[in-house]
Amino acid sequence: SSDLSRKVEQSNCLPWPRVRPSFAAMKSKSSVTCSRRKNRKAHFTAPSHIRRKLMSAPLSKDLRTKYSVRSLPIRRDDEVMIVRGHFHDREGKVTQVYRKKFRIHIERVTRDKANGQTVPIPVHPSKVVITKLKLDKDRKTLLDRKGSAKKGKHSD
Repeated sequence: SSDLSRKVEQSNCLPWPRVRPSFAAMKSKSSVTCSRRKNRKAHFTAPSHIRRKLMSAPLSKDLRTKYSVRSLPIRRDDEVMIVRGHFHDREGKVTQVYRKKFRIHIERVTRDKANGQTVPIPVHPSKVVITKLKLDKDRKTLLDRKGSAKKGKHSD
């Protein structure tokens, strides 16, 4: 009988001790999961068009005030400054957005291999700040759309 009661206790899938933290007491949307396992799976198996949004980088202070937008998905010819890690305060142009590995390559952020070949060092986009945008038609409409939503929310 003790085995049966143990199985019944373990059936509700909560980790031990079975006390939920106060922030996870009630879900606001039943379609969105708060499971760590499911969120990690969704992140690491995300398709390319979703990885584009996941690979967003914050804008610099002057760009943020100019466009009233906090962050944008990073793209190839943006100019960025690294703010974290060994290469912090390095500036350069984005040469490649490596969506498969969730990393970007920046010009002049490289290392030399033992055989003399130079290879780019991958940097996560959250560890950089966009200092200059490569603007095209689609990017301008995106900035207008995001900026107008901000102005509508905070207009007095």
